[in-house]
Amino acid sequence: MSTPARKRLMRDFKRLQQDPPAGINGDSQDNNILLWNAVIFGPDDTLWDGGTIKVCIMTLQFTEDYPNKPPTVRFVTRMFHPNIYADGSICLDILQNQWSPIYDVAAILTSIQSLFCDPSPNSPANSEAARLFSENKREYNRRVKKIVEQSWNIIQ
Repeated sequence: MSTPARKRLMRDFKRLQQDPPAGINGDSQDNNILLWNAVIFGPDDTLWDGGTIKVCIMTLQFTEDYPNKPPTVRFVTRMFHPNIYADGSICLDILQNQWSPIYDVAAILTSIQSLFCDPSPNSPANSEAARLFSENKREYNRRVKKIVEQSWNIIQ
């Protein structure tokens, strides 16, 4: 059955395959267009540089209300970041109160990738990460590097 949400997700998928943003890849899971896995490579000149933030250890769950409602997005791997909750969900305005049907999967993933370059400690999902980011960058960096190294062990 082809619904408006599924048609839109197919269009998003084709666009993502034909012209993927740098460092981003995504695909539906088990031929279920409503459930996606994706990979975000660590942006250059960040603590995640060279690391892979596995969004296929991160899921995007869409409903038949897409694109009128945002997907549920969650990291499954552990993350230490001011804007990522302990359960892996993400505090990102476009996934909450600033959602618009104009956003597609590429825009969602690009916005998540940009959080690694520009965390927002003022509206934290992880208060400890936000505090360290603001007050003790050295310890924050150490914790992030440890998580990135652990993710490489899981991937390999």
